[in-house]
Amino acid sequence: MDSAFNGVPAASLKEARWMKSRHSAAVGNCVEMALLVDGSVAVRNSRDPEGPALIYTRDEMIAFLAGAKEGEFDVLVG
Repeated sequence: MDSAFNGVPAASLKEARWMKSRHSAAVGNCVEMALLVDGSVAVRNSRDPEGPALIYTRDEMIAFLAGAKEGEFDVLVG
């Protein structure tokens, strides 16, 4: 796959090796991520593994993770 676009079926990402946080519970409340061959990152909901996957560039993920580490998004769940 040369490139992927947002909202692609996760099942279509055949090369994806999905991973989830060790903080995820067994009841399916997690987000799974996969590094794609072009360096982008796919994100899917573990409750719907065949559903849509959103695709982000490496730079987008770096910016998001930096913000998450600094607590910028805590207000969304706190």
